[in-house]
Amino acid sequence: MTASAILLPAVVHPAVEDRGWLSSDHCAGPVLDLLDALGWAVVDTPEANVHATSPDGRVYVGWLPEDPAAWNRGIVWQVRVQPTEGDPWVQEFGHYTPAEAVAGFLTALIATPSR
Repeated sequence: MTASAILLPAVVHPAVEDRGWLSSDHCAGPVLDLLDALGWAVVDTPEANVHATSPDGRVYVGWLPEDPAAWNRGIVWQVRVQPTEGDPWVQEFGHYTPAEAVAGFLTALIATPSR
């Protein structure tokens, strides 16, 4: 079967630009700024780890750059969710996951609270 070129979808080539957000700079700023702006309780520890809890207490976000147990498992971000219905769940992100990606994940999670 052959298809007319008119019927085929156009090939989209992304614009060439700086995509610094594609690699991690090991900075928690984008996530912590988001959570602070949303009124989450954010606590720093003397070890330089950061723990944040949603206003309803059902979501925890940990930035764990100095937690030996987290590093041994290859993670630096941990998100724990306790839904009103259903089982709790955890999502973890590795050392090289950009904070912008974690912030995007959290933004999507927060934007759909009923699911």
